[in-house]
Amino acid sequence: MTDIVDSQTRSRMMAGIRGKDTKPELALRRSLHALGLRYRLHAKGIPGKPDLVLPKFKAVIFVHGCFWHRHPECRYASTPATRPEFWESKFSANVMRDTTVRSELLAAGWRVATIWECALRSETGVTAVGDTVSRWLQGGGRELEMGEKDIGAPKDERSISVVSNQT
Repeated sequence: MTDIVDSQTRSRMMAGIRGKDTKPELALRRSLHALGLRYRLHAKGIPGKPDLVLPKFKAVIFVHGCFWHRHPECRYASTPATRPEFWESKFSANVMRDTTVRSELLAAGWRVATIWECALRSETGVTAVGDTVSRWLQGGGRELEMGEKDIGAPKDERSISVVSNQT
């Protein structure tokens, strides 16, 4: 399938995609703030400059876009038809960087949550993610990953993707 816009327009559109203060990130921030949780934004001294840092819980939260960070089995993680080699290289570098940053943070004693953009596309999803993150922070899990498929799970099963405290 060919692109429906010329290369200059596509370049301008792609350059306009922000790395912070995205709609999913803002939605999660509002939800967590309403639950009484306070955080720092994009802390430079922490590997990967996480979207949210909760020092009280020694926890960080990344809000990942499904397209850019390649959310497995997600309908939003499509690959553009033009220049597939370029995109595969870019996506694999992003995934490798995410894995490295996550490992560094866990080794340094941080708790790490990855919230996928698809989970934050509806108000119901934002509420469910906020509640799950709040419970995760109060509990003892080291890792949390939450996507759209985790939203439909019953409340008792939402923590399925929480990894235990074992190192």
